[in-house]
Amino acid sequence: MQTVELIFEGAEGNRLDSFLAENTEYSRSRIVKLAEDGMIRVNGKISDKKTKLKNNDKIILNIPELEEYTAKPQDIPLDIIYEDNDVLVVNKPKGMVVHPAAGNYEDTLVNAVMFHCGDSLSGINGVMRPGIVHRIDKNTSGLLMIAKNDQAHISLAEQIKDHSFEREYEAVVYGNIKEDSGTINAPIGRHPVKRKQMAVTDKNSREAVTHFTVLERFGDFTYVRLRLETGRTHQIRVHMAFIGHPIAGDDVYGPNKVIKSLNGQCLHAKKLGFVHPKGKYLEFESELPDYFSKFLDNLRCKNNENI
Repeated sequence: MQTVELIFEGAEGNRLDSFLAENTEYSRSRIVKLAEDGMIRVNGKISDKKTKLKNNDKIILNIPELEEYTAKPQDIPLDIIYEDNDVLVVNKPKGMVVHPAAGNYEDTLVNAVMFHCGDSLSGINGVMRPGIVHRIDKNTSGLLMIAKNDQAHISLAEQIKDHSFEREYEAVVYGNIKEDSGTINAPIGRHPVKRKQMAVTDKNSREAVTHFTVLERFGDFTYVRLRLETGRTHQIRVHMAFIGHPIAGDDVYGPNKVIKSLNGQCLHAKKLGFVHPKGKYLEFESELPDYFSKFLDNLRCKNNENI
């Protein structure tokens, strides 16, 4: 762990992230990540990126050592939905991690994509996340798009930024949602205590909007379609838990008694729609995986027995 200490001298009211980006070797994105992880203190207190500085404020950055690792190709089968010279759309199975990270350096989607694509991947996200424009959680199944060059990556990332990138999910949640449809507009940021989790919070958070539509009701559970307007980490899982309807099987944001047979949250990225870097609108859908369909069938059987 490296420690960097600075004393602020300048125009009072300058933001912490702006000052550090200009006065250290670290990029703004790296500084924002450090702040989100509670690694920056001002006058001894953990501070977020928007902290307004005053003269003689003492700033301490704790910089974790970066592990020297480069993702390596692995011959892992891919369920390819679409591919051309610019983009690759794959159907990720439940249980597969998207990119290498601490504890998961092999058998990830990135390892498989590197083997399949060779050198034809965007390098914008570095050696650990080549081609990755957006992500889904390990235990979320469904569609994921990969950029095969930097131009495609920039085009697709812009669509995500301006909310024109279509992403629809389907899920089974706990409880009976009374409304047929609705919108959850609640900011998401790092959990103030559980640093590996996200939470609805006004502190150090970003706008997050999720739209939901009820597809089917089973009394104790509801089958829903969800459309993301923004794409925050764990957004759907956090938002549904926030309104009292966590995703069935979610062992992080759901109830303590987990439905173990689901092996994680019952959440599937079903639809992707985007403008191809060459200008044509493309849209793809994937079938519900077996674990999801079987869970729905069981709920329908129990529901019919109670009628």
